[in-house]
This record gives sequence, structure tokens and C-alpha cells, in this order.
Amino acid sequence: MNIDKLADSQFLLAALALVAVAGTLFSLLLPMFERDGLKSRMKSVALEREKIRARERARVAAEKSSPRASLRSEPKAQMKRIVDQLNLQAKLADEQTQDKLRMAGFRGSRPLYTFLFARVAIPVVLFVLAGIYAVVLLPDTVPVMSKLGGTIIVSGLGAFLPNIYIKNKITNRQLSIRRAWPDALDLMLICVESGMSIEAAFGRVAEEIGTQSIPLAEELTLTNAELSFLSERRQAYENLAKRTGVDGVKNVMMALIQAERYGTPVGNAIRVMADDNREARMQEAEKKAASLPPKLTVPMIVFFLPVLFFVILGPAVMQVMDTFQ
Repeated sequence: MNIDKLADSQFLLAALALVAVAGTLFSLLLPMFERDGLKSRMKSVALEREKIRARERARVAAEKSSPRASLRSEPKAQMKRIVDQLNLQAKLADEQTQDKLRMAGFRGSRPLYTFLFARVAIPVVLFVLAGIYAVVLLPDTVPVMSKLGGTIIVSGLGAFLPNIYIKNKITNRQLSIRRAWPDALDLMLICVESGMSIEAAFGRVAEEIGTQSIPLAEELTLTNAELSFLSERRQAYENLAKRTGVDGVKNVMMALIQAERYGTPVGNAIRVMADDNREARMQEAEKKAASLPPKLTVPMIVFFLPVLFFVILGPAVMQVMDTFQ
């Protein structure tokens, strides 16, 4: 295969078509091989609970606890050294960056170092790949400035890929939590009214809701651990609302904080918030159902109507052609 063939537009079109077909097959076959990550995620959460217990014991005893495996894994030495030498944590990260990583399900220092390293490494890798493609595969008739400009544009797009990935993870995670939250509140209300404490209710609901939403089960388990070991219960509720970023969760946590502060029954607060969240979920479903007909208009015009016209008018056109012949 020579270089001219690689730079041919028809060859590139065929290669893109091959990639599209492979992506379609991968998307169709991937659910068949997908594994249930509930057990592994809950195991990680259990390790995080052990971490909280060790930290609180160390705080009370004023002694350093021995290191133990947890969800907050340490970053790799090479990656950490590069980030520290370039001072990327001060230039590219702030409190909002860490909050976004927690909302995406990444905790500890390792995800932060990985995110900062990716923001620098991906543009460099894309610049090298785009430069090789521009120099080796593109014909000499393409101006040098065009090659350089395209390479810089591709490299610049690489700087946004980590942010796009984190944003996508946050969106999917919040969607899963938002859909399962009303059901979790109903289960929590049953547990509280049956005489269970709020800590036991969080633990029980986390076990039951895991089949519907793994992120929600993980967050409830962490909140259960924080309720058991933190000095202030209000901090555990605020941490849950901050980690999820879902309005429904924030409202419920605020209601629980008010119930703890003024001594009102927790069951009443959960019952009211469960009704509100269930109604909000129903309104969201109705809103999506109402927006479905306008969204189907363009696909019907583009895909269905031409086929329908072909099926209806095809025989008539063939008869007319046979008549004139």
C-alpha cells in the first residue's frame, strides 16, 4: 500500500465507512458482554468505609493510622512527578475541579492527577499524530500553513476531551440517580416508619436500590459510613448533596438537616419529599413524551416518506413506462 493510496479521498471514505460499521457492531454486541459492576463497586465503597473509620479513629486518638487499601488510591509516581514539576494543580485545578470529579464518581488524589496529566498529554499526542498524518500521508500540494493549522486545531481539541469525558460521566451518573431517587425515598420511608434508624435505613436502601442504580447505592453507602463516624450528621448530608449534584437529593438532605435541627419527625419530611420527587419524575416523563412528536417529524420526512412514496408510486410509474414503451 503506497502513500498516494492512503491520501486518496475514496480510500479515506472507505476507511471511515469501515470504522462506522465496526462501531455499530461494537455498540450492538457490547451489551451482551457487559458485566454487572454492582459487587465490585460496593466492595470499593466498603473499603472507603474502612478508610473513614481509620481516619476518624486517628483524629480521636491523635495518632497516625497505618495505610490501608481504599477507594482513594494514590497516583502513579511518574504521573505525579510530571504534574508537580509543571505545577498543573495550581494552574488547571481548583475546588470546582475536585467537586466535578467527585460528582463523576472519582475520589481521591489519583483521579485528579490523572485528569491534569490527561489535559496536557492528550494535546501533545494528538499534535504528534496529526503532524505525522499531515507530513507523511497528505500530498505535497497541500500548503504547509494548512497542514500546520490543521495540526494545531486537532491538538487544541484534545485539551477539551478530558472535560467532555468528565461532563458526560456526571450527566450519566446524575441521570441514573435522578431516576432511582424517588424509589429510594419510598424504601427509606418504609424503613424509617418501621422503626429503623436513619443510618440503618440508608444501608438497607443501598442494598435494595443497587440493582436499579449503582451510583446511588454507592453514595448511600458512603453516607451511611459518614453518619456513623463523622462528628456532625449535617456534614454527611451536605456531602451527599454535594457529591451527587442532583436537586432532588439536595432538597431531601436539606429537609433532613432541618428535621435534625428542630427535632421534627424524619418520617414526615421523607414522606413529603418522596411525593414531590415522584411527581417531579412523572412531570419529566410527561415532558419527554410531549416533545417526542416534534422530534419524530424530521426522521419521518427524511427516512419514512421517501420509502412510502417509492412503494406507493413505484408500480404506477412502472406501468406508465411499460405503456409508453
